[in-house]
Amino acid sequence: MSSAQDPTRSVAEDAPVFVISVAAELAGMHAQTLRQYDRLGLVSPGRTPGGGRRYSPRDVALLREVQRLSQEDGVNLAGIKRIIDLESQVEALQARVHELLEALDMAEARRMAAEAAVPAGYRRDLMPQNRQSSALVVWRPRAER
Repeated sequence: MSSAQDPTRSVAEDAPVFVISVAAELAGMHAQTLRQYDRLGLVSPGRTPGGGRRYSPRDVALLREVQRLSQEDGVNLAGIKRIIDLESQVEALQARVHELLEALDMAEARRMAAEAAVPAGYRRDLMPQNRQSSALVVWRPRAER
């Protein structure tokens, strides 16, 4: 099926929009298999206020991956659950690394802006200090020569 014919491409990745029969058809599975996967915690769809399952395009893609791992690679359901859990952890860690890199970039930008605010003539007089020291440092500008 081309991406132009794929109905999962026309909605948001996490939008819980497909009822179980549609999700089962999109994933090439029986609806009972989707119920079993939900009970096992492999693919947990969203729920309506009445308790009905609603699958997102991401859920459908995950169902297809579960089917591929099971049928093509011979991985059992417990192994598939472990793979899914580990992939989720990796995604969360990658997101955290991205957040930390952005924070580091912002801190570096602030440091550079603060450094740029110090007049060039004073920069040569600035010396890093040992933060554990209790010594008092007195600064006096040099007399112009």
